[in-house]
Amino acid sequence: MVKGRASTTNLPWIVDEQLLRKSLNLNSVYVVNDLVATTYFIPHLSQVDIHSLNDVEPQIDGTIGVIAPGTGLGEAFAVWDGIRYQPYASEGGHSDFAPNSEVEIELLEDLRRNWQHVSWERVCSGPGIRNIFSYFHKDSIFADEKASMEKETAQLDDPTPYIVSRALNRTASCSTCLATLNTFLEVFGSEAGNLALKVMATGGIYLGGGIPPKILSALEDGSFMQAFGRKGRLSPLLASIPVRVIMNPKCALLGAAQYGLDSWKKQSGTS
Repeated sequence: MVKGRASTTNLPWIVDEQLLRKSLNLNSVYVVNDLVATTYFIPHLSQVDIHSLNDVEPQIDGTIGVIAPGTGLGEAFAVWDGIRYQPYASEGGHSDFAPNSEVEIELLEDLRRNWQHVSWERVCSGPGIRNIFSYFHKDSIFADEKASMEKETAQLDDPTPYIVSRALNRTASCSTCLATLNTFLEVFGSEAGNLALKVMATGGIYLGGGIPPKILSALEDGSFMQAFGRKGRLSPLLASIPVRVIMNPKCALLGAAQYGLDSWKKQSGTS
């Protein structure tokens, strides 16, 4: 979003503050990036609203990073300005996907057959899970599951929940779904660690969006945190950064409301 006007990536929409203000006959309208709204409310979250993936305390007034896989991959951060946390938007989810294993290199090569530019969002999101699944679905290693998987997913508009549920089902899991989820955890952890490095998120990395709460047990199995901390010479820094899952599904909505209230107070001169 630039100067109150946003052209959305995953929907054919243009959202404009001035047009909305005139159409709705309001004195003021604020268009807020969803990750900015989420980040705005993080200081107000209670302990029941978050789930810790490591036993690390945040640095007081340290920068906060937020990464949220859902329909896309949102990223944002907040910096302490001496009075409060000031959120900033980011389009980091659209930066270049960087593979870290032979499997991920082959995945990248497969995705480049469809897109000239492969971003993190192509692999670390709901659609990203489908893309990873599609890659493994072609693999001869999982050939014995191919027919049954095609039959079970043929009628689904969005097979992502099915893929995740099968991967998490310890009694009836499928190898293709499990490989998909494991790869997703690796790339998610890696990009979360990248964000932590880019903004020096000593105040914590928060995992938002619709996916993390649904795969909490998988996030706790260790592979995510290993990928998060695997940063060579700066691995000790990553080990000192707290990682939290946002469990409150209304965090972005509450953040938008808080943003609106604070903006109104500033505009009206109310403390």
